[in-house]
Amino acid sequence: MLNFIAQPKSMVKLDTNSTLKRLRNRYRLVVMNEDTYEEVVKFKLSRLSVYVFLSSVFVVLVGLIIALLVFTPLKYYLPGSGYGDVKQIREYRELKIRTDSVEQALKYKEKYYNDLHKVLEGKMPVLDTNKLKLPKTENIVE
Repeated sequence: MLNFIAQPKSMVKLDTNSTLKRLRNRYRLVVMNEDTYEEVVKFKLSRLSVYVFLSSVFVVLVGLIIALLVFTPLKYYLPGSGYGDVKQIREYRELKIRTDSVEQALKYKEKYYNDLHKVLEGKMPVLDTNKLKLPKTENIVE
């Protein structure tokens, strides 16, 4: 009869030697021809070598993508990258200023036409200038 003693998880320690051993254990990867069962390729791998290989591939791919964006004209197509022709950037700024001023003029004209329309229909409230409260000015003798 076997007796098992349960330990709380906080008491269980991770053995670093077993972790390293698992990373270094050797495995064989065999690629076989399905029809003839002939071994085409045979690899001896460990978890550590697979991890290092995949990490290296990731770093190389990231490096290639960054190099592609930095050293080719693709950087001009990235929005907000800050790259672009100085003349083109100046033209964009001028167009933005011109567009803003056209929008402001359109708002003023729209307000003018709406007020004119109200006056012509007689819906504009009458302003009594007698009730205006003007600030008192002091006479300053120099």
